[in-house]
Amino acid sequence: MQNPQGSRDFARIVGFPQASLSLGSVFPGEPMAPRPLPLSHMLLALAVVAVWGTNFVVIRAGLDHLPPLLFATLRFALAFFPAVFFLKRPPVPVKQLAAFGLLIGAGQFGLLYSAIDGHITPGLASLVVQTQVFFTILLSVRFTGERVQPAQWLALLMAAAGVGVIAAFTDGSATPLGLLMILGAAASWSGGNLVAARGGKVNMLAYVVWASGFAILPLFLLSLAVEGWPAIRDGVVNASLGTWGAVAWQSVGNTMFGYGAWSWLLARHPAATVTPSALLVPVFGIGSSVLLLGESLPFWKIAACGLVIGGLAVNLLAPRLVRAVRP
Repeated sequence: MQNPQGSRDFARIVGFPQASLSLGSVFPGEPMAPRPLPLSHMLLALAVVAVWGTNFVVIRAGLDHLPPLLFATLRFALAFFPAVFFLKRPPVPVKQLAAFGLLIGAGQFGLLYSAIDGHITPGLASLVVQTQVFFTILLSVRFTGERVQPAQWLALLMAAAGVGVIAAFTDGSATPLGLLMILGAAASWSGGNLVAARGGKVNMLAYVVWASGFAILPLFLLSLAVEGWPAIRDGVVNASLGTWGAVAWQSVGNTMFGYGAWSWLLARHPAATVTPSALLVPVFGIGSSVLLLGESLPFWKIAACGLVIGGLAVNLLAPRLVRAVRP
């Protein structure tokens, strides 16, 4: 049976992307009142999605010296310290923060960093991880009793076709393992969405900061087991100033600025007004990888981008258009 409050909480929580899209249209009962953003607020939203999109290139730069799981460990350590001393713990059970930290830390980012470390290009990673939207829809059907709308099935098929194109026409941009790891990261992220939705109306910046503490030890233990102490030691010793800048950017840019600014916008505008700008995240991700890393952009990759981003757009916008034209 459908839980209206759970639906509202879930629709709200996925308005806080982590380098990705939000889902304003998963729950058709969610009230919408779109209004244009003031220019300054629109520029702030664009700055946020630009930071989230280009961050995939920053991750690739950090991996030049740091093993991926160690890099992820340091990311969450800096997201936790020292911000935890300035943000009050959100009023949710500790086990919920722990579950979110494990799913997003060891699951999403552990797999994401490992995949970008030679198994998939940053541009394609920024695109394929957007499938978290559709994993979230399917999980919400299973755990909250929501019904998938016809437009969402179309969106899911479009995105799946885009992933299929990537798998069929790879030119070295992605290995099968890399593609599977990114899909695993997307699935872990969707699980984190559902966990966070149970928290109700909380300060999401504080939620992410406090949950980050539960990702540190599991990621470090995984790094120790998989990458080994010599690789950890050599990575820290040989890391350049630019590498440490990439680590710091994961906390300052993505967490503090990204979550802080996005939360500020959503506190002042309906989600239906803010969230469409998040469709530009993979555009910034692919564009920055092409421009800064020389990632190739053949026709098949453009077609895959069109299918995945088109599917995201259909999922986000189609239900709103239907409601707008209804008498």
